[in-house]
Amino acid sequence: MMMMMMKKKKMVKKQPLQSATVLLLLLLSLQFSSRVARSQRVPAMFVFGDSLVDDGNNNFLNSIAKSNYYPYGIDFRGPTGRFTNGRTVVDLLAELLEVSYPQPYADPGTTGAKIFSGVNYASAAAGILDETGQNYGQRFSLSQQVLNFETTMGQMRTMANGTALSRYLAKSIVIMVFGSNDYLNNYLMPSLYPSSYNYNPPDFANLLLNHYARQILALYGLGLRKFYLAGIGPLGCMPNQRALAPPGRCLDYDNEILGTFNEGLRALVNQLNGNHPGSIFVYGNSYGVFGDILNNPAMYGFNVLDRGCCGLGRNLGQITCMPMQMPCMNRKEHVFSDAFHPTEAANNILSQRAFYGPPSDCYPINVQQMALI
Repeated sequence: MMMMMMKKKKMVKKQPLQSATVLLLLLLSLQFSSRVARSQRVPAMFVFGDSLVDDGNNNFLNSIAKSNYYPYGIDFRGPTGRFTNGRTVVDLLAELLEVSYPQPYADPGTTGAKIFSGVNYASAAAGILDETGQNYGQRFSLSQQVLNFETTMGQMRTMANGTALSRYLAKSIVIMVFGSNDYLNNYLMPSLYPSSYNYNPPDFANLLLNHYARQILALYGLGLRKFYLAGIGPLGCMPNQRALAPPGRCLDYDNEILGTFNEGLRALVNQLNGNHPGSIFVYGNSYGVFGDILNNPAMYGFNVLDRGCCGLGRNLGQITCMPMQMPCMNRKEHVFSDAFHPTEAANNILSQRAFYGPPSDCYPINVQQMALI
């Protein structure tokens, strides 16, 4: 009798803990369901890419590619790990879509219900190829970012049923921004990487596209259905590359070798859309939009195109912004925030053109149209 009473007492002790667990799971499930219920809205964004869209992942990595110090972030939340003076193009797209800013994957706080608000896997110095950017130290390459998303999926499956999760993933939007580092920190760095000796520019572009396509399809296989794939902008016109060019000129070779990749990415979008009905893949013409800004700066309110707002060396582009360096005061008139990255003002134009733009900016439809599918 005493043994039976003791057993009963033990069970009573466990009961509050079990109730709390059930209540927590119920609350998480309700929160998740409320997001999915917004039938005409995108529930979340998932971001894969490099420093153009990194929002703090490299803060947690053993890397010299970091921006978690002033003057980065001077116009938005202070230094968060974003490589610009303010918001990134992803932040601005999130505002247009009326969704939360995706949280950095590597932040220990990105867990539990938070992951349903969207996750950012982007990492400065990352490329399509695993070896790209290794000169900067640790980074999440494209393949690692996909693996990181699989980890997130494992967490999601413990908090949501299969049908609701599938619907949520199908309505979420994926932003992918890759390729720049595969040139700047690989192909165009022959002293450290053999790629330019092993491949001519078209063959290297095709190598990148083949690797890229495999990872895009891996994400598709995990349930994502709406993809925005940004092309590479005119790398030869960023301050870092202009520092190597004749005065007042872009580095033409850099820009010329990008054609095969960008054209191939647009063709890949056609192929993916044809082979995967019920999904949508969009090509973002970063080269064309950024080229328009550089060719018509006054129309967009810019008057400084060839140098960063902070940095060192020629065009303030040979070394990126230094900690506590005083930035320029007229940041809204600068296209570039540092040696490589656009200002918030330029990012705002890029996001507007991605969201509202015609097929020449976003092919075959824009982000706003994609959100309504």
